[in-house]
Amino acid sequence: MTKKQKKQPSPYLRFTSVAFQMGGTIWLGNLLGKWLDVKYQTFYWENIITLLAVFTAIYLVISQVLKMSKDND
Repeated sequence: MTKKQKKQPSPYLRFTSVAFQMGGTIWLGNLLGKWLDVKYQTFYWENIITLLAVFTAIYLVISQVLKMSKDND
């Protein structure tokens, strides 16, 4: 079997997993920021870490979409 003949998961299934991955990344970043705020008695870590988690999640989504489009060629 060649690469294109192998059965691949549905694109809808792949995008659903991407959504869960994105939500999990942002949620964990938010938890880390809250923990740092409590530990160091500050008020800015939650915002900074959550924003970095959002950028990371967007980067991961874009890279996975590009990979999917390359696989479909």
